[in-house]
Amino acid sequence: MTHPLRLPAFRLLFLGRTVSAVGDAVVPTALALAVLRATGSTAALAVVLACAMLPKLLLLPLGGVVADRFNARRVAIATDLVRCAAQLVVGAELLGGAPALTHLAAAAAVGGVASAFAMPTSSPLVAGTVDAEGRQRANALMGVTGNASRLLGPALAGLLVWTVGPGWAFVLDALSFALSAALLSVIRVRHVPVPRRSLRSDLALGWREVRSRDWFWSSLLAHGVWNGAAAVLLTLGPVIAVQRLGGEGVWVLLQQAGAVGMLAGSLLAARARPRRPVLVANLGLAAYAAPLLLLAVTAPAAAVIAAYCLALSALGFLNPVWETVVQGQFPPQVLARVTSYDWLMSLGAMPIGYALAPVAADAWGPSAPLAVAGTLVALACAGTAAVPAVRRLGWPVSAPAAPAEPVPAAR
Repeated sequence: MTHPLRLPAFRLLFLGRTVSAVGDAVVPTALALAVLRATGSTAALAVVLACAMLPKLLLLPLGGVVADRFNARRVAIATDLVRCAAQLVVGAELLGGAPALTHLAAAAAVGGVASAFAMPTSSPLVAGTVDAEGRQRANALMGVTGNASRLLGPALAGLLVWTVGPGWAFVLDALSFALSAALLSVIRVRHVPVPRRSLRSDLALGWREVRSRDWFWSSLLAHGVWNGAAAVLLTLGPVIAVQRLGGEGVWVLLQQAGAVGMLAGSLLAARARPRRPVLVANLGLAAYAAPLLLLAVTAPAAAVIAAYCLALSALGFLNPVWETVVQGQFPPQVLARVTSYDWLMSLGAMPIGYALAPVAADAWGPSAPLAVAGTLVALACAGTAAVPAVRRLGWPVSAPAAPAEPVPAAR
């Protein structure tokens, strides 16, 4: 089997995505520090983050349709250029010394819209540059570079903020998107033309593909619960770490341990090939119950950190494995739409966790919602083993043919 990095198209795709991943990893920390410096208000930061998240959630299904109708490479290039422009606006605002919250929020919203169209292209780009036998390794490489960027991003952001200012972090991110677009412009990505249908028909066809596979939608429900529980931990975990486990340093160590775990899981996914990949990966996700329950009972910091590292290694393993299976089980004509529904169900659960966690903590204390979240994660992820299709599903050999059905006229 040819190593994916020996394929010129994937090598350029990998390089572009690595560069943009490093740029993106810098932004969250730099954005938080920049907004707090400029306004001194956590509410202002919440507004900017909401402006980025809401259009992303609302437009993800439309992004999937666009990526399937048109070549995913072209859509990715366009979204990279839009995000480049948005980050340059933020960088210019911050470098000017008097950033306006409305301008930062508007740029965040534009970036969120672009992300809604960019995210569904990720899987078609890999599937269009690497053959089926090399996709597990290719997806694992993408996971490794993404997780390594998350590990190094906060440190690089801090270095930029404390030396040259947060504005340059956004300029760096803009340049990374420009380079990614340039690299994508010179590669060829296989694209299967999609018959012209109405937007409603395209959305419905993608949803039927999701519903027709028990292993997929049942796993998505479990993944949604996982992400909702992650939001609970990210909301309440810092409070317990600071007040009960030893201070801010404990929370920083926990986050770094999680990044190390995800990187280790991605490396494992490049080599491990269990006979029942989705079953094994979903059962691994159930390990996220451990740090939630340990935080709930205020276990020693070392135990919580170790459990979080193990839980995130399971996530690092799942992501490449899941991408590989999905790329082989769905027709290429609907892959972007399926990916968009996958992202929507995963990300959509997080705002619910963010909203409910503080309300429940005020009513019953932080231990109660953490314990409930841990129990739900264990039941949902381990519960997928009860679905026969999850237990039987092995590694794909090739993608199935496109669904046969009459093609309605475009409207």
